[in-house]
Amino acid sequence: MKSKEDKLIRFISISESHQAFGLPAPQHPLISLIHFNKDNPFNPEMAPVYNLLSFYKITFITRNKGRLKYGRNFYDYNEGSMLFLAPNQLVGSTDYNSETYCYLLLIHPDFLLGYPIARKIKQYSYFSYSSNEALHVSDPEKEIILSVFEIMKRELNSRIDEFSQEVVIAQIELLLSYVNRFYKRQFITRKVVNNDILQKTETILDHYLNDQQALRYGLPTVQYLSDQLNISPGYLSDVLRSVIGKNTQQYIREKVAEKAKERLISTELTVAEIAYELGFEHPQSFSKMFRAQTGLSPVEFRNSFN
Repeated sequence: MKSKEDKLIRFISISESHQAFGLPAPQHPLISLIHFNKDNPFNPEMAPVYNLLSFYKITFITRNKGRLKYGRNFYDYNEGSMLFLAPNQLVGSTDYNSETYCYLLLIHPDFLLGYPIARKIKQYSYFSYSSNEALHVSDPEKEIILSVFEIMKRELNSRIDEFSQEVVIAQIELLLSYVNRFYKRQFITRKVVNNDILQKTETILDHYLNDQQALRYGLPTVQYLSDQLNISPGYLSDVLRSVIGKNTQQYIREKVAEKAKERLISTELTVAEIAYELGFEHPQSFSKMFRAQTGLSPVEFRNSFN
């Protein structure tokens, strides 16, 4: 007999998700707002441990006692924590307890078709953040989020007419814009933590370039850095952007260019040799990157010091 840990399920439709959680069918097949509270407690026995969703999932925890399991790990999510999941991301379902109250907003991509939000939602990098990179809203921000959910809930529970989708779409756009603003605030208020991430990123890059790992493995990548820091690529880029105004890829190029300047000035290696040493497969790609960063070709830069 299979244990609960063995249940690996992909939810194609929102209706399947409702059925798995022991909930009534959704009012709309492409969108659902579930509110777990005292009158509608979450039943963890009904939920599979792992799931792959074909729709967006936004979790807003309004009350929590104890630790929650999200994926394979446990986290101390506070009241006012928000988590975001894009379609086709493998993640463990969240094991709430009966004293955890939260909203779950499930949105199928088809619901957004024909509206600008269908494209814009893919630009919000927080949908790719890891579980330990949740948004923690303040009390005033929590009230704003709740007000949007309440409008959405009333609209979805009322009689659906030709304006229903437009009203709900407008609330989704408003919600995501607020979340984007609140994440920016979180980056600012966690400046010490973010500066620490920047310093660690710099140390990892310096070691990679000084230890000739680039020669062996190629140019450092965003994925490599995020793996070393144990944070998601999207979150790392947003942290760096909040601290230095550059995303991770831009920061990598800047550090590689700095190392290239050092090698051009302090060695007699050819441009091609320096290019290979820094992980470039072709010297032309190195020269193009260097000019973009400095406004000079590697040869012009070296000659300026002779």
